[in-house]
Amino acid sequence: MLALEADLTIIGTNLVSQRLSMATLKKNRVGSAYIAAQLRKDIIEGNLAPHEKLAPERVLAEQFSVSRGTIRAALKQLGSENLISARKGSGTYVTRHDGPSDTKVFDEARPLELMDARFAFEPHICRLAVLNARGSDLVELEDLLTAMEASVDDASAFSVHDARFHTKLVEITGNPLLNWISEQMSLVRSRREWTKMRKLTLEGAIITQYNAQHRAIVDAVRDREPEQAASMMKEHLETARLSLTRAAAT
Repeated sequence: MLALEADLTIIGTNLVSQRLSMATLKKNRVGSAYIAAQLRKDIIEGNLAPHEKLAPERVLAEQFSVSRGTIRAALKQLGSENLISARKGSGTYVTRHDGPSDTKVFDEARPLELMDARFAFEPHICRLAVLNARGSDLVELEDLLTAMEASVDDASAFSVHDARFHTKLVEITGNPLLNWISEQMSLVRSRREWTKMRKLTLEGAIITQYNAQHRAIVDAVRDREPEQAASMMKEHLETARLSLTRAAAT
């Protein structure tokens, strides 16, 4: 009997460990659109120079903790944008040659201009997310909510999870063009001026408010309420815009 109880204890411990491992994987999971956005940012900002060889798929898969298939999908997207090209038997290389005006729109975009663009974009994204969200998507959104709620006192960590949350909503639509538009907005969010404004605005009280709004958005998506989801996103963006306006005035 004691041996049986010991075996059951070991089995229970292993099941808990497996569940924790799966939860960690879900929390850290990223999609091809996110990876493409990160690589695109490195190319446009010059961190990856023209003619530079990318790391092999295996290395990129390890770096982003995803499958090689996900890496291939991201590279295919960048290839369709003529940012990279594959050379048979050699590897994948950066092909973009930026002229002086190629990144002008990103360099000159102001945080409040980005907010205006998001107002025109993200509420409808929520409507489409309601129509397309699967159970696994809702699980990932819930994981991101948990991560953001655990980052009230860590603005940097919150920013990472927040960006992933908004990217995930776009991915749920299943629309490659919307994913591409979202990636362009993400490039603006990576600029120095946006980072500076984010540091000025992200403190505990506003993060807590953002978290409540994020949860309301996910609740509306789960309840299949498209207009409620869009309305909650508008409220969230209004809060963010007001916060940026106040910070800009200081």
